[in-house]
Amino acid sequence: MDFYFLLFSLFFPRIVLLAFVFFIFDRFPANSVPMWGDILLGTFFPRILILIYIYQNMGYDNVWFIAHLAVAVLAYLGGGKKTHGRYQSRRDK
Repeated sequence: MDFYFLLFSLFFPRIVLLAFVFFIFDRFPANSVPMWGDILLGTFFPRILILIYIYQNMGYDNVWFIAHLAVAVLAYLGGGKKTHGRYQSRRDK
């Protein structure tokens, strides 16, 4: 897999997927996900789709898979202090 795909998809997964599909298609990661799966996961859960790509191409026992998994867990659980503060202020109203 391309280093830049792995690095930038940690921070901007949806934008990186779109950029690689439209502009750098020849370096898009090889995968066995059906086209409808690519579209649905890329739209709603791009981090999970990238995890699938990493797993299929590099396996689960490398640093990129662990880094992407950690970022996905933090992103989906709203692991930031600012997000938690927003949630508390809405709940208090």
